[in-house]
Amino acid sequence: MGLEKLHPFDAGKWGKVINFLKEEKLLSDSMLVEAREASEEDLLVVHTRRYLNELKWSFAVATITEIPPVIFLPNFLVQRKVLRPLRTQTGGTIMAGKLAVERGWAINVGGGFHHCSSDRGGGFCAYADITLAIKFLFERVEGISRATIIDLDAHQGNGHERDFMD
Repeated sequence: MGLEKLHPFDAGKWGKVINFLKEEKLLSDSMLVEAREASEEDLLVVHTRRYLNELKWSFAVATITEIPPVIFLPNFLVQRKVLRPLRTQTGGTIMAGKLAVERGWAINVGGGFHHCSSDRGGGFCAYADITLAIKFLFERVEGISRATIIDLDAHQGNGHERDFMD
């Protein structure tokens, strides 16, 4: 659709990272697991129903993604071309948490939506994948009750901070 040209975010970076890791023999195809799209039920572990309903409006998604022309797109296209890939990356973060417990380590080159909290998005972050993965582990894996978030971005991730303020 070309939306990636309207935002400074490099939408192709994930493939570049995977290709680099494979070229350097740090990853092989047998180590890769394809992410599944996070379901509405998954998202409701963290997000409010009100917030998820807001994402059915192109204006809200345009504001969150900081891509103003999105406001003019029908929401079915926004769902398919903008939010579905973000939900798949969110599913990848959940899966990486589970695989890290099972295998001792895992990474998700997508995700890391550190500006989204349970009831608001921003900074191109529509889903709170970090909060979601941690809550999944707390609720579904016995013995996990603490987590450390190492955020390597150039600025602070205020979404997960807001979610874990208590």
